[in-house]
Amino acid sequence: MYQILDELNKTSGITGSMVVGNDGIVIASDLDTSLEEEAVGALAASITGNIQKSLDRMQQTPLKQITIEADTGKLFLTDAGIGILVVTAERDVNIGLIRLEIKNAISRIGNNN
Repeated sequence: MYQILDELNKTSGITGSMVVGNDGIVIASDLDTSLEEEAVGALAASITGNIQKSLDRMQQTPLKQITIEADTGKLFLTDAGIGILVVTAERDVNIGLIRLEIKNAISRIGNNN
């Protein structure tokens, strides 16, 4: 799994990635050292859990991906089957390219299980 994250991080604009369980426990991480893995994992689990509950109330299909945009960068939270794939990226990143690379990474993560 670390190899998949390492290759994902070579994509232009991606600054880090990790996989966390739905409980927020870090499964594998290759994040920028300025970020605390446990804090990011807990945040990802909290955000996706709350949004999934809201989607359930609205009778929508299961959560697939959340994109958070801030002044300093972007955060992608994607259902990876075994947990949540978290990708941090630069502010002006090519979102289409990142989503394609995330899709490819999730496919590879699924094949490794």
